[in-house]
Amino acid sequence: MTNSIPNGVWPTMITPFTDSNRPDFRAISAMCDWYITRGCNGIFAVCQSSEMHYLSDQEKEDIGRCVVESCAGRIPVVASGHTSPNMDEQKRGIETMMKTGAGAYVLVSNTLDPQRLGEVALEENIQTIFRTFPEVPFGIYECPHPYKRLLSTDFIKRHAPGGQLVFVKDTCCDQERIRERLEASKNTPLKLFNANAATLYDSLVNGAAGYSGVMANYHPELYCWLISHLESDPETAKLLADVLSVAAMIEMRIYPVSAKYHMNRIGLSMELITRSADARKLDQNARLETESLLELEHKLHAMLGLSFPNAV
Repeated sequence: MTNSIPNGVWPTMITPFTDSNRPDFRAISAMCDWYITRGCNGIFAVCQSSEMHYLSDQEKEDIGRCVVESCAGRIPVVASGHTSPNMDEQKRGIETMMKTGAGAYVLVSNTLDPQRLGEVALEENIQTIFRTFPEVPFGIYECPHPYKRLLSTDFIKRHAPGGQLVFVKDTCCDQERIRERLEASKNTPLKLFNANAATLYDSLVNGAAGYSGVMANYHPELYCWLISHLESDPETAKLLADVLSVAAMIEMRIYPVSAKYHMNRIGLSMELITRSADARKLDQNARLETESLLELEHKLHAMLGLSFPNAV
């Protein structure tokens, strides 16, 4: 990948595990094919949805390599795994992940300021990383765990023109702040991807590059349709955005277990095992909510003239 990130839909990839609680590389590869078939423009691997805080360093590397090899250049891959507060360990993690063939390494804002010291500390740490890896394109992700460390507009203004920071996964969920960020990064190499369905439409209208959120693990093709028809069919696009905003409430339901259950229902076979949530809490009501979502997806696909996304 060059220092340019394609616009569009970038799923925050979940990690399937085997019944012995190890990464299921067969299912990971099948998911990559499914994302590509459904029109995704890239994949964000080894992120919070991937349960990166619960993965060993070796598992992070192995998953990143599996995703890159499974995509085989068909779409680009960015990856993280940026969880250690220790700078030397962070550097080793960046070096290791970039050897997998990932196109960019996604830094985590709270890991750049683990002691919550403020803007100066974050700036010093990111500059240390940029100086150590001048050839590496970076992203930055406002990961909510262990705490949400939002970027300032001044930070965006400082780093947007430079070309080394090319991807921001925005989780501020604030329309006005997103507009400020988009204005600050206008006509620069930096692209902002919104993780929040409720503010997505407004952000796209104001120049956001696309969507990188958990609901792309359920129905990425609907987000692809929204982005590609924003100008040609704005009325339907706005209606779809409103429906997707409400549908996104299911991400509060024992995620990522609920996403794995949904994957199974559309033909992508995997265990419901996760390390960050208890699959036994996916009760009958939660399963019925997924069935309702599937019914809604069928209707939306019919309305938009899309085929239903059975596994490849």
